[in-house]
Amino acid sequence: MVLVDSVTRAGESVIARRRSVEPVVGASALPTAPAATPAERAAARSRAGTTRLAKFHVPEILFGPGSLPEAAHAAVRLGARRPLLVTDPGLCAAGWPTQLGAHLAEAGLRPTVWSGVTPNPKDHEIAAGHVAYREHGCDVIVALGGGSVIDAAKGIALLAGNGGTILDYEGVDRMALPIPPLVMVPSTSGTGADVSQFCIVTDTARNTKITILGRAMVPDVSVVDPSLLTTMPDWLNAATGLDALTHGIEAYVSRAHNPLTDHHALQAIALVGEHLVRTMDHPAEEGARTCMAQAALEAGLAFTNAILGAAHAMSHQVGGLLDLPHGVINGVLLPHVIRFNAEPDPHRFVPIAQALGLPGQIVPDSTAGAAEAAEWAAAEVRRLGDELGVPKGLGEIGVTEADVPVLSAMTLADACLSTNPREADQADIETLFRAAL
Repeated sequence: MVLVDSVTRAGESVIARRRSVEPVVGASALPTAPAATPAERAAARSRAGTTRLAKFHVPEILFGPGSLPEAAHAAVRLGARRPLLVTDPGLCAAGWPTQLGAHLAEAGLRPTVWSGVTPNPKDHEIAAGHVAYREHGCDVIVALGGGSVIDAAKGIALLAGNGGTILDYEGVDRMALPIPPLVMVPSTSGTGADVSQFCIVTDTARNTKITILGRAMVPDVSVVDPSLLTTMPDWLNAATGLDALTHGIEAYVSRAHNPLTDHHALQAIALVGEHLVRTMDHPAEEGARTCMAQAALEAGLAFTNAILGAAHAMSHQVGGLLDLPHGVINGVLLPHVIRFNAEPDPHRFVPIAQALGLPGQIVPDSTAGAAEAAEWAAAEVRRLGDELGVPKGLGEIGVTEADVPVLSAMTLADACLSTNPREADQADIETLFRAAL
């Protein structure tokens, strides 16, 4: 594995490269850093490590405005006769499930609509959805909604194929039997759940979120229609956009990153940095919405294969305790986690800062320059959060000093912490939570 020495932009693309590569014609490149000394190059290679096997999970993807009808065709290809259409009351009010239901009916299918999902899907909601699946003799599951709806659909599929309760499957690869086919239609631009191998569910007895991780959770088909994003409320647009940014950053520095995930992570970071605020100011603008849909998709492809880090491990606990928007919590925590992870070795954060639009010239193999870039990236995430109205600290959304020890202990058991680039014990996590209060 090699570190990326520079990131430049060409239109909507991010180009990650070594310094020796010729500039891309027509690209607006950042200033080129001076050539590294042999000692610096050796240090970079040491940091990067050796190339390792890269495994990349991905569903079939249909992308573009007006692609919603393709979900019905995908369900037919997967053998559907009586699909369960999982959604939520907000989407029903916006009319999207009615449209998709009509497409399913036109394809000769008899869909059952189940909309019993709330934000941060609960264990008992998954159980209720499974009952609906069984009672109506459903086969394929089609999910239309944000991350909560998609995670609920995955949970229903898991119970349909394996039985038991959803809490039985916390951890990695706990499911033994196949699950029904999954077609996902995301209505937000951030969670990446439509392409990921994650399923996040709230354990209502413990007031925490559990992580279910496994190849079986990767959907069969994802249909990404940016038109659906236009009915999102502003708060949800901001929250899911920050979630996508967190996915990109944590995937890029993850211990499990590889060249395939790096490309998607940097693309996602740049797209969010350039287009998220634009979608807030101009919600009906198709171009910006399409770019944010792409950002969410690419961030999802990155993190489902590279996994995540401390920001998500911590955020899951706060979200489970207070039932708050996941992306907002990420927006509060991420600057603090960037600083923590960059402290022992900031070099990996240089391309992240560049993808976010780092001004001026830095030397990627200079520790001082890399540290400056990492701090700039942390500050830029906070600046973006301020522009979007994200709270300054966790204290503003209900977390107290008394919660810190419990939240920290639960964070240590979260699967996302295992791929954080820096080891963290309970004292470290408590320090991060207190800094974020």
